[in-house]
Amino acid sequence: MPCSPQEISSLFLFEKLSPEQLGRLCAEGRVEQFEPGPVYTEGDPATCFYVMVEGTVVLSRRVGGDDVEVSRTSQRGVYAGAMQAYLGDQVPQTYTNSMRVTEPTRFFVLPAQSFADIMQEWFPMAAHLLEGLFFGSKNTQRAVGQRERLLALGSLSAGLTHELNNPAAAAVRATATLRERVGKMRHKLAHISQGQYSRETIAELIEIQERTVERVAKATALSPLEASDREDELADWLDDHGIQEGWRIAPTFVQAGLDTDWLEQVAARVAEEILPSAIGWLNYTVETELLMDEIDDSTTRISHLVDAAKQYSQLDRAPHRVVDVHELLDSTLLMLSGKTGSRVRVVKDYDRSLPDVPAYPAELNQVWTNLIDNAVFAITSNGGGDGTLTVRTAREGDRLLVEFRDTGPGVPADIRGRIFDPFFTTKPVGEGTGLGLDISWRIVVNKHHGSLQVESEPGDTRFQVLLPLTDPESETDTTPAP
Repeated sequence: MPCSPQEISSLFLFEKLSPEQLGRLCAEGRVEQFEPGPVYTEGDPATCFYVMVEGTVVLSRRVGGDDVEVSRTSQRGVYAGAMQAYLGDQVPQTYTNSMRVTEPTRFFVLPAQSFADIMQEWFPMAAHLLEGLFFGSKNTQRAVGQRERLLALGSLSAGLTHELNNPAAAAVRATATLRERVGKMRHKLAHISQGQYSRETIAELIEIQERTVERVAKATALSPLEASDREDELADWLDDHGIQEGWRIAPTFVQAGLDTDWLEQVAARVAEEILPSAIGWLNYTVETELLMDEIDDSTTRISHLVDAAKQYSQLDRAPHRVVDVHELLDSTLLMLSGKTGSRVRVVKDYDRSLPDVPAYPAELNQVWTNLIDNAVFAITSNGGGDGTLTVRTAREGDRLLVEFRDTGPGVPADIRGRIFDPFFTTKPVGEGTGLGLDISWRIVVNKHHGSLQVESEPGDTRFQVLLPLTDPESETDTTPAP
């Protein structure tokens, strides 16, 4: 179609150009009308720069197997296509989106090479500024992204160190006390070896000791009130039978599941004169067993923490595999338990019947980390109050839903559309880089072909991750591995 310099000068992009410049545009470009349908497709070589003269355009991005609409407009002068042609071969010259028209639409179409030449000749300073902005932004994003991951790693390391320190310190304390109790038991053995007890009495004591150990292993937990009442009963029984410091021994016996009926059985099987020594011997036995149980519990907890760290980092796993998202969620929550603390109540609402999904587990853990960290910040920064974080899984059609719901103040409606933008943050200076949600969005959408969305109102904010249950046929991997 004929190109009119007067018509294209009415478009805001060209309104400041001289008649000579408008003439060159019409000489090197053309006006073309497209019927409803596609104009160009994402990923194809970017050959032309399009400026809409009249009509309606729709821009979309390919996400997995779906085309997601990102823009629809009828505003004259909007442009798309080879917008980075002036960068030359420094970047891949392909269309970064797809464009179609919904009604007969006219475009001013300029070949990509002509657009690049005009930019370099007419606006050399602007071209240099845009080039610096483009590559500077990418370098900044990469550097800050690495810093974001280091900060997250530091936070996780601090939390893991804190969690490991508690059971390790408990094991050390229990070991020291156990060494003292074993020393006293050796003293008792020396006392026995002096021949004050008959062989039958020693055999009886050993048999009682073995039965006591079995009783300790089967002890059931009592409520604080029940434990207190039983301690009083045992202390009275010990005092009545001439056992010194019965009040000190009673709590240990209660913890081991012993009661007055058991002590009556012991008293019936040993002579009255050796009953205090027998009770003391049993006390050392019970304390030793309880201390060994404490050491076992502490070391088991350390082992679980190490397993959680291993699961979280996926050190020994393939980068892409079929995973149980509940394992990933549990390991991340455990790694972040030091950050959630006692002020944030964590509720797990899992649908355990969900199948495993194909994923990059280490990167999904990074998504969980970012979303949980934001939820905890929202809860604890809300006037310093407490709150609840609910992690829910469910099935929605052919996709798996992972939802993080917090009781924080919510995301204001005026910024809700910007929270996934790079470098946008609502945290105070120094506490956030604005890349956590951007990285999460790229991992979920670009890498896993899923979706990440938010629903928010005061007291009820929900970040929802939807992952496909099956491997998509094609993948778009534009996210650097964290």
